[in-house]
Amino acid sequence: MNPLVAPESGAPVHGGSPTALSVNVNRVALLRNSRPVGIPDVLRLATIALEAGADGVTVHPRPDERHIRTQDVHDLAALLARWPQAEYNIEGNPFHNLMELALAVRPHQATLVPDSVEQATSDHGWDLARDGERLRPLIAQLKAHGMRVSLFMDPLPEAMARARDIGADRVELYTEAYARAWPTPERGAQLQRYADAARAARAAGLGVNAGHDLNRDNLADFLRAVPGVAEVSIGHAIAADALELGMAETVRAYQRCIRSAYA
Repeated sequence: MNPLVAPESGAPVHGGSPTALSVNVNRVALLRNSRPVGIPDVLRLATIALEAGADGVTVHPRPDERHIRTQDVHDLAALLARWPQAEYNIEGNPFHNLMELALAVRPHQATLVPDSVEQATSDHGWDLARDGERLRPLIAQLKAHGMRVSLFMDPLPEAMARARDIGADRVELYTEAYARAWPTPERGAQLQRYADAARAARAAGLGVNAGHDLNRDNLADFLRAVPGVAEVSIGHAIAADALELGMAETVRAYQRCIRSAYA
């Protein structure tokens, strides 16, 4: 476990910001896998991100290894062991390949996501009425091995107490609906949904993470409106911005966005 962050903590990892930035390197791996030459180097880009001030690294390995591979999971674990101030977050479906990988490397956080094998990307949160009891023993197993457990959830206030009841430490609010609404008049209504869900989560004793299609344009507005977000995990937008700005400047830009939300 990261000695700086207790499993249930919502405290900042470093830098004084209430919200930590975890860089998802899946898109880096996807580009690498398009040619058999090993570039871009996932470890190198993760290192640059950490050196520039990222608070952690996220991976979401799929069973078909379309982007992050099993070896990447182990290599990044070794890298993060040299960065005690940073966190390692592994996302995935615990009914597919997540459990084996998480138990092998014991990241700081395991984020359980209900994606199917064929999905291009995550597109919904858990239905705990259907899957809660199946998740309960897996959550307990991960926590017994020292991991914080977060559940990928839609912004449904009524589901938060159930997430806590089955043992979760945090929820990650699935933010695509907000991201789609951000440039439209629906922004305010969506922000209210997420704020209500975050308040319900905190009232239930859960920490709150967020992720999916957050970017430099919409991130600060989200953090201003949604209370107590401990961590955001961002991959696609960071990879896209890094093509223009470079990884180091992109991470610094996202950290500026986060700080601006609390200024």
